Amino acid sequence: MKEGSLEAPTRHPVAWRSEEFWDPQVLDTELERVFDICHGCRRCVSLCDAFPTLFDLVDESATLEVDGVDRADYPRVAEQCYLCDLCFMTKCPYVPPHEWAVDFPHLMLRAKAVRFRREGARARDRLLTSTDRVFSLASIPLVDITVNATNRNATARRGLESALGIHREAPLPAFHRRTLRKRAGNAADIAPHPVGETTGKLALYATCYGNYNSPDIGEDFLAVFRHNGVAIELVPRERCCGMPKLELGDLDSVDRLKRANIPVLAELVDRGYDLTAPIPSCVLMYKQELPLMYPDDEAVRKVQAAFYDPFEYLWLRHKGGAMNTEFTTALGSVAYQAACHQRVQNIGPRTRDVLGLVPGTEVTVQERCSGHDGTYAVKRETRDKSVKIARPVVRKVDQQAPDHFASDCPMAATHIAHLAQSVDRGEHPMTLLRMAYGLPPAGE
Repeated sequence: MKEGSLEAPTRHPVAWRSEEFWDPQVLDTELERVFDICHGCRRCVSLCDAFPTLFDLVDESATLEVDGVDRADYPRVAEQCYLCDLCFMTKCPYVPPHEWAVDFPHLMLRAKAVRFRREGARARDRLLTSTDRVFSLASIPLVDITVNATNRNATARRGLESALGIHREAPLPAFHRRTLRKRAGNAADIAPHPVGETTGKLALYATCYGNYNSPDIGEDFLAVFRHNGVAIELVPRERCCGMPKLELGDLDSVDRLKRANIPVLAELVDRGYDLTAPIPSCVLMYKQELPLMYPDDEAVRKVQAAFYDPFEYLWLRHKGGAMNTEFTTALGSVAYQAACHQRVQNIGPRTRDVLGLVPGTEVTVQERCSGHDGTYAVKRETRDKSVKIARPVVRKVDQQAPDHFASDCPMAATHIAHLAQSVDRGEHPMTLLRMAYGLPPAGE
């Protein structure tokens, strides 16, 4: 076994427009090569279930090596990968520029894409990843009441599990007829104040989840950033970022969403706006995944350079002396789960750093995956695995019994709080920051 590289990892573009990318035989050859490297290393066994699945296939084969695994079983490994990226960013010693150039998540993406183009996907999976259509319909007045009541009804949930394979015990998001776009109102009259690389003029990409499922969090964003003298307003129009379709392997849908979103966002950048979003996966989509799919697209690169994690942005403002640190309310003990798609942005623990500025606040960080992924934790066949992945975080939260539990990913926060005994809900760190400032809660 060769020694791993000590150089900073680099990412190669996703060559999804090449014929070779879609060739099943070429793909299987590359899968066998990478699986053999993973089998000889096994450092990532404690992450998602993709690695235990692979190693079980090897250990149960006639040769006890990858060459004994039936290639028809390779998709079983890809099915368990939800592109959290932690293996690439935190575990694997053979990522580029190492000569073996292992990029396990993007190889799994390729496997998903080839299979999707050949076989399609279940109606349930197409439904769960069609967030624009489903969320907008579920938020229609009266329809929202029916959907929310159905999601809380045990009998209805058993029927939903039987019909669509959505696990009866998985918490499902609520839908709001008063979406963030209906609540936001006009932009505040704040003169932009540039600090460092930030312009002080910020456009909030609300995202499907932020607009329809958690509009209160969007209101928290508007209140906190305006309290810090940042001229923030909503992106004028948007579609889903494409992450759910990416994880499904539906790259043609990702392309359609990119063509709808990038021109709008690039125009905002041209007008002097920085960009942010309340969901780490959406931030990562514009910071990493789309730039790797479209490495030569100038507009994509422009959007990438202007997109910030919200707490990364606040921390940059703080370093420039422009963050309001006049807090009125201590938060006490905070258990904070660092979302995977925020960790792999390589910006440091900025949420912890910002919350740590609040006097009388102690933030304990849990750097383990929640196992949610948006759909993985709600599907009948993977719900138990997601619970197993989340268990170390749940155990730590229960041991701490904090005053608040938070995650930058609202879905991860809800998932962990649902499993934990010591907390009854998960909160977004921006909600906690609003509380620390003594600002009225969202909706008041």
